[in-house]
Amino acid sequence: MNNSAFLTALEGSFAEYLESGARSNEKLKVLHGAVAKDIASRLAAQKGGENLSVFSLDTGEGKEKGIDGRYTQKKADIAICRDGRPIAGVAVKFVMSNYKQNSNNYFENMLGETANIRCADILYFQLLAMLDKLPYFNRDGRITKWERITESNLKKYLALSRDNPGLYRHTPDKTLVFVVRICEGENPTLTSKSEYIKHYLGTSFTFGLSELQFCGGQALIYNDYESFADKVTYAVLSV
Repeated sequence: MNNSAFLTALEGSFAEYLESGARSNEKLKVLHGAVAKDIASRLAAQKGGENLSVFSLDTGEGKEKGIDGRYTQKKADIAICRDGRPIAGVAVKFVMSNYKQNSNNYFENMLGETANIRCADILYFQLLAMLDKLPYFNRDGRITKWERITESNLKKYLALSRDNPGLYRHTPDKTLVFVVRICEGENPTLTSKSEYIKHYLGTSFTFGLSELQFCGGQALIYNDYESFADKVTYAVLSV
């Protein structure tokens, strides 16, 4: 799966979010399944991948597999196993609204779950996708503002990527930050969640890479899914 195919998977996930709602796991099946199947295909094509299996909501047994961390068990979005034993996990998040309100929680949760898994000597990767322009919904479902993702919002991920994963277990082995824009159908005059959903359900929208320029670090990959998948594959096969 290259960047174009990954964008298509994100489009499918967004469409399911509009159709099924934020609490449905249908949007997760589309995206998690696409990434899991791609990683499984990459592993199977390499020597040493014969005894590896990949699990997610839409892959393997069709459900998330638990990974025993140092402190608690974590149901991984994507789990990679050798002979049934988890050796790696990939966390996948796609943020579609209210990012800035929750950005610190997202980041702190990422640190905690990564430390829990990596302290058990299991590889752990993070994939964070987001729209570069997001609606902010209040409790009544009104759009009170539109949020723009800026370089400043991503700096904490760059700082994290500069930490040595061998020394700091809260640092993911690799992190992909993938920021996209809606190429068609943007309508900043929308005023509510119901209008937002109705508008995009009736629009032939497509995603493209955001125009936001951002330089990744040693452990951070920006807007290059294929490079991220290659590095995940190489790291897993090296275990």
